[in-house]
Amino acid sequence: MADKVTATPAALELIAEIVADHGPVLFHQSGGCCDGSSPMCYPQGEFLIGDHDVKLGEIGGAPFYISGAQYGVWKHTDLIIDVVPGRGGMFSLDNGRERRFLTRSEICALPPGEAE
Repeated sequence: MADKVTATPAALELIAEIVADHGPVLFHQSGGCCDGSSPMCYPQGEFLIGDHDVKLGEIGGAPFYISGAQYGVWKHTDLIIDVVPGRGGMFSLDNGRERRFLTRSEICALPPGEAE
């Protein structure tokens, strides 16, 4: 699968800052309520990827996963990870930096034969 996730320059800058402080990271987008609505950034090895999670690609050298259920809903969407002012998710490494990651999207054209 081609990468279905990209990052803005501001997001790449924040990723580099976090990696400098914590080492390699990964992202997970669960699609749940509250903190799960934002992409969460974790140290690699401290978040278990589920059997149904889907890797969308990498941003800033960090793998980016989405829950399988959320992928089913967003499979025709390209995600764009950006940064806005505010607090990150409670367990996300962007918390406490007064900037947080935000998922934006771009709807993709349906491949031939997949229109519903």
